[in-house]
Amino acid sequence: MRNIHLRYAEETYDEDGVLETFSVHYPEDYNFAYDVVDDIAAAEPSRPAMQWCNPEGEEHLFSFADLKYWSDKTANFLVEQGVEKGDRVLVILRRHYQFWFTALALHKIGAVLVPATFMLKEHDLEYRINEAGVTTIIVTDVGEIAQIVDNALPLVPVLRRRILVNGGGGGLSFGLPELSQVKRLGLGGALSGEAGLCALPTQREGWVDFNTGVQAASPTWQRVPTKASEPMITYFSSGTSGNPKMVLHDSSYSLGHLGTAKHWQNVKSDGGLHFTIADTGWGKAVWGKLYGQFLMEACVLTYDYDRFDAGELLGLVDKYQVSTFCCPPTMYRMFLNGSAESARLSSLEYCVCAGEALNPDLLAGWKALTGITLMDGFGQTETPVTIANMPGMTPKPGSMGRAVPLYTTRLLDEEGKECSVGQTGEICIAYDPDNRPPGIMLEYYRDPEKTAAAIHDGWYHSGDTAWKDEDGYIFYVGRNDDVIKSSGYRISPFEIESVLLTHPSVRECAVTGVPDELRGKSVKATIVLQPGYRGSEELTKEIQTFMKRETAPYKYPRIIVYVDALPKTINGKTRRAVIRAADEQGAAAAAARPPEEFGG
Repeated sequence: MRNIHLRYAEETYDEDGVLETFSVHYPEDYNFAYDVVDDIAAAEPSRPAMQWCNPEGEEHLFSFADLKYWSDKTANFLVEQGVEKGDRVLVILRRHYQFWFTALALHKIGAVLVPATFMLKEHDLEYRINEAGVTTIIVTDVGEIAQIVDNALPLVPVLRRRILVNGGGGGLSFGLPELSQVKRLGLGGALSGEAGLCALPTQREGWVDFNTGVQAASPTWQRVPTKASEPMITYFSSGTSGNPKMVLHDSSYSLGHLGTAKHWQNVKSDGGLHFTIADTGWGKAVWGKLYGQFLMEACVLTYDYDRFDAGELLGLVDKYQVSTFCCPPTMYRMFLNGSAESARLSSLEYCVCAGEALNPDLLAGWKALTGITLMDGFGQTETPVTIANMPGMTPKPGSMGRAVPLYTTRLLDEEGKECSVGQTGEICIAYDPDNRPPGIMLEYYRDPEKTAAAIHDGWYHSGDTAWKDEDGYIFYVGRNDDVIKSSGYRISPFEIESVLLTHPSVRECAVTGVPDELRGKSVKATIVLQPGYRGSEELTKEIQTFMKRETAPYKYPRIIVYVDALPKTINGKTRRAVIRAADEQGAAAAAARPPEEFGG
């Protein structure tokens, strides 16, 4: 390891080895693909960059030299198709290795990478393609997304090029009769190795075959002049209402993730393997599978699966000897409720979580199982990690940690004043447009109003609220829209969920506010029960009595409903907004009914 990240960062540590100061600097022409990936490829061509596998039995260990070779070929192929510097390219490739080839190629060209999930529908694509000005789309042939793109074609006149990737199964053939035939033919083995990469062709009317084109492309690529300040990547970030916001980042975003990989995930550069469970359509993928890890010259594990299976994923930890691990709290809970005890997990050295608040019971459960303390962290699509339990710190249950010193972070009240200890305020980061913090978004693309609402008066306003204790540890409260205002009180859904999860009947839960004419909002708990429990009026009263005893009485859930499963994103994050929307629709429908429908 040559510590190339120290070309771009300066750090100091306190006497306990905890990060104390952290700054990032970079030249005007900094480009992650050239100055990090290609640099490592030239100096240490055999250094492992990614262990890739899928349920179909295909495996590849990519070196940094491999990534340079294939990204150069991909860049030549895309330029041949007409992709130019500054173009917006929508990429929907699940966890296929072609995503890494494509992302690096677009960085080299100077085009803007726009990742998206394969779960999109026609109206989602219409908005994203037209609003972002997407000229090229690169999608997988796994699943239905190519057909959905074709269905949306009349609605997206800006789209010029459609490129299709044969995903080699992508986990969808796992467990199907066809898979046994694939294995008998040795297809997985044939694809393993240099000759097999991008070997599977695909054909669809109106589309260009990515694999065939990349195979035929030249591996010789000359550096294209780019600037660090130019747009590099755009993510769509959904809010609680309205269309998703287009979060635009320049190349400093990659350097901001040094904090993510080194000072939070604690990745092991030599002999280690980092595993972040995330689909490439979501921001967490580049948090844990690309920028910070490669800046640290570390190797990542990628599993191109389709459906979450706790035992299957933990088996990969054992098989590939994963050293550092990251996933949302919901997934850790599913591991604990599933088959975690059957996995050895002896290779694990460090575990982190983010994406939603970490409940104290989960912290204790994972510690009891593995002996490892989960290190919580906080960040957004608009940022890298900004608050974290960093290596050397002793976490406090329920706390996200302390502010990462790369940023000036404050909790501000509604008047813009810094909150006192214990007072809830909005998480804000100092933002000077002329000296922008590295890694914080440039803007919400083509939306000056939303940009001005988030960045003003010298601060980036996150929209998330928290409080801080006397030691500087920050405790999450919720999104501004998640916080429940009831009878003049501000109630944190996370706090109520944390207590609910200590009741023996509760397996999972989500707390939201529902309209209440008297109180403004009432607290509602949507609960998934542990096996052996059944929802009943008696159980509801028992849980409510328990909550009144364990929390301030005004916080107890006046409404409790029992469900088989909570609505979640593909990465396992609970979607409270879906529950809130259903409640609001129900309240509106009830208000519209004539009185006789309620019995007079």
